[in-house]
Amino acid sequence: MLALTTLLSDPEAERINGIIKSLETKFGLDDVQATLDPHLTYQLAGVKHLAELKAALTAVAHATAPFVAHATGLGVFPGPRPVIYIPVLRSDALNDLHRRVCLATAPLCSQTDRFSTPDLWLPHISLALHDTTPELLGPVLMYLNEETYNLTFTIDNLAILHQQGELFVREQVFAMGGEVRGS
Repeated sequence: MLALTTLLSDPEAERINGIIKSLETKFGLDDVQATLDPHLTYQLAGVKHLAELKAALTAVAHATAPFVAHATGLGVFPGPRPVIYIPVLRSDALNDLHRRVCLATAPLCSQTDRFSTPDLWLPHISLALHDTTPELLGPVLMYLNEETYNLTFTIDNLAILHQQGELFVREQVFAMGGEVRGS
């Protein structure tokens, strides 16, 4: 399984990594660190032909001008292992990029995550996942609630992350073309 993403740049990546590290120190939550780069995921996919996927993402990235995105607040995907995240606000530019990534990669994927479809996709930046519990959720959210999570960042790349042992690492990063738009 591969993750099709945008990697956050500094200083936003440093801020997210600082929050993640504080959750490890205070609560022992460190599974999210299996992905070394804070990111926004467009799709999780099994891929038939990696070279064709790279060509498709290169084309999408080159045809896309970088744009500004915003994230704010905290969110939770409930369950036996709740996911804690910062929601990324959907915009026309972000929705269009997600739609084009899905269209370009659909013929190349043997399987995809159903929550990656344009109607169900909820863009977010994960802070804790897999090692959380319902019992930890209250204390973790009380701790996180002491800060505000307003981020402004530039979507300026597409990236493929692949699993290597227990980690998800960069396979390739595709820079977007054109000038940054939005503010």
